[in-house]
Amino acid sequence: MTSGSSPSPAAPGAPDGHRPLRRLAARGRHEAHRVSSPLELLFDLCFVVAISQAGTQLVHFVAEGHAGEGILNYAMIFFAIWWAWMNFTWFASAYDNDDVLYRVVTLAQIAGVLVLAAGVSRAFQDHDFVAVWLGYVIMRVAMSAQWLRAARNSRGAERTTAVRYAVGVLLCQVGWLGLFLPEGARPWVFLVMAPLEMCVPLFAEHGHTTSWHPHHIAERYGLFTIIVLGETVAAATVAVKSGIDEHDALGELLPIAVGGLLIVFAAWWVYFVVPAHDHLRSSRQAFVWGYGHYLIFASAAAVGAGLEVAVEQATGESDLTVLAASAAVTLPTALFFLTVWALHARHFKAGIAQQLVLPSTALLIILCTFLDDWAVLATGIVSALSVATGVILTARANIRGSTTPAPAAADSTGGRES
Repeated sequence: MTSGSSPSPAAPGAPDGHRPLRRLAARGRHEAHRVSSPLELLFDLCFVVAISQAGTQLVHFVAEGHAGEGILNYAMIFFAIWWAWMNFTWFASAYDNDDVLYRVVTLAQIAGVLVLAAGVSRAFQDHDFVAVWLGYVIMRVAMSAQWLRAARNSRGAERTTAVRYAVGVLLCQVGWLGLFLPEGARPWVFLVMAPLEMCVPLFAEHGHTTSWHPHHIAERYGLFTIIVLGETVAAATVAVKSGIDEHDALGELLPIAVGGLLIVFAAWWVYFVVPAHDHLRSSRQAFVWGYGHYLIFASAAAVGAGLEVAVEQATGESDLTVLAASAAVTLPTALFFLTVWALHARHFKAGIAQQLVLPSTALLIILCTFLDDWAVLATGIVSALSVATGVILTARANIRGSTTPAPAAADSTGGRES
């Protein structure tokens, strides 16, 4: 994940800015006005299709009382989606030159995630991972091709890093053939291969880090968070609409709908209340922050699945207990708030009171699990109160800071001005 000395690619108005093929050179870390491209936005939307499929299957398994198996399959498939998305995001932040070849290879990665999405239901229901594996391989081989192209256009330590990435990515694909072992071995294959995949960037960037752009990375993660939360809203809305149309259960579903909406609003608020890019000052911080978003994205998507489960339980379409259906909402919600606090919110909080807001919120949300039919609404209210508390504490801290007299400036001899 480098120094700002790397040259920026040709601007659109430059002599070679409109050439169909351009040198894939590293971009500058401090490049001004760096924002997400239309291709990156399309990339995100297509990846959310796969997340939606995984969430739908998670709902079915949890609602049918097979939560353990559903969560395991969800964790494995979500890892494949998230890891491919994350690798492309960091690569694009450092090397996106937006020429024809770059676009074509990126579109191939999009095709790969759509193949993966098409195989999600068979992976869950029939334990057939062929399409999921094939889609993942398409994405990863395309990613390796991007790194090889970057290596071809670089020298020295930068070239070594690119080659390490390309080779590491391809070798891991061999390991994922273990998914075709007997069913009982697949969780063990995942437990071995997932950490190995995550070690590739650590190994590749040892000695030389790529020129990722802090503002661009923070924006990319933020946009994906918004899209995942939007998918959660869409899934919950469809579930509530179906419940009202088919069961005329407005009274039972209204608390779930209100609670779910408050959860999503609060989740958006706490994620974007602090400037995440200010925390991305080193590769070590960036690795922890970037990897930790697996839990943020997975939990945000799981909240939508949990709301669907709660709706099915409330309308009698599931035999789950109220406690189990409530836990399907409260546990991922608590995980989201706790992970957001751990990854970046805590770095911008002053004083013990501000630091305790989100961890305390996560604990209270877990306790809401035991409130029977009111669990989801109570979770939404706690989430909203958490936001209100944070706003009040921050406002008070700002007022105290503005009213505290500034210390007298020291003169050149070390004394105080009168």
